[in-house]
Amino acid sequence: MKLKNALTLADIKEMAKTRVPKMFFDYADSGALTEQTYAENESDFSKIKLRQRIARSLSNRSLKTKMIGQETSMPLALAPVGMTGMQRANGEILAALAAKKAGVPFTLSTMSICSIEDIAKATNAPFWFQLYVMRDHEYVKNTLDRAKAAGVNALVLTMDLQILAQRHKDLRNGLTAPPQFTPKHIYQMMTRPMWCMRMLGTNKHSFGNIKGHAKGTDNLRSISTWTHDQFDLDLNWDSVAWIKDYWGGKLILKGILDADDAKLAVKAGADAIIVSNHGGRQLDGAPSSIRVLPQIVKAVGDKVEIHIDGGIRNGQDILKAKALGAQGAFIGRPYIYGLGAGGEEGVTKTIEILRKELDTTMALCGERDINNVSTHNIYSNDLT
Repeated sequence: MKLKNALTLADIKEMAKTRVPKMFFDYADSGALTEQTYAENESDFSKIKLRQRIARSLSNRSLKTKMIGQETSMPLALAPVGMTGMQRANGEILAALAAKKAGVPFTLSTMSICSIEDIAKATNAPFWFQLYVMRDHEYVKNTLDRAKAAGVNALVLTMDLQILAQRHKDLRNGLTAPPQFTPKHIYQMMTRPMWCMRMLGTNKHSFGNIKGHAKGTDNLRSISTWTHDQFDLDLNWDSVAWIKDYWGGKLILKGILDADDAKLAVKAGADAIIVSNHGGRQLDGAPSSIRVLPQIVKAVGDKVEIHIDGGIRNGQDILKAKALGAQGAFIGRPYIYGLGAGGEEGVTKTIEILRKELDTTMALCGERDINNVSTHNIYSNDLT
């Protein structure tokens, strides 16, 4: 299938599967343990039924809104995804360029292949940066300083990955972070010759935000050693306080899945929270993001801006999340599939599909402005 003929995100996913080496496709397509939470992130959206309204003017529709004060062309942001640059050469740069063109925020991961400086130079536009808190707090401060210097206008602090969960696909593929290529991996790459050709055309093959920025990380082996034990097991609300103080800008806390934690996030001074279970990649058996969204909105919705991450697979899902109180929705896997399928053009296509589906759904629900979408646009659902 040609990218221009893709009609759904499922089409784009199938294209990516044929163009990206198996170990990297599986990395994006994996969940923890049984992958129950990963699956329910998607399936629980289908339990929410839309309320069709008729005989209303549908002209002059608008999807424009704001996320933490930043104007966006639709309530959508690209989520932070590690090793994006292994899905496609210079992947983070290509995704950031597509996001800029589409008028939606792009979030760079700490564990990206392209660095903070690479994105700033390529896009010449503000973007968001996601931070994993490491034991080496000097590295953390240095990274925040680099983000400030690059013009990053929002920090996304991930709270749910102090310990890496077991993901069976990665273990079976022998995938490490950063990747250390074995004959098995080399064979997988050789079956994707265009992927290989693009990778040969870039010098970005490691963790750009770590190599040379953390002590003693000047090669693949040293980066692997440093990364293995660096995630901070003592991350707590006091950690959020000093990071917020040092950062000094807008702070978004990602990984909130409980109403009590949402209240603590408000108390910690978060400007926004992302209701998220890490795409089902951490605590398997946890509820889907959309299932707990109403509880969190009820608990803190008048005190902090709420976003959602996990399970968004079409434009209707964005409208359903908006109806249940989310100001915006983050996508990870969908744009990664777009990147694997067609680089910058593939990410653009992914966003265009979501935009068209969202606009059409909004119209059929009798609305012209996405900011007017609320619980009156859905029937009581089967999630509670």
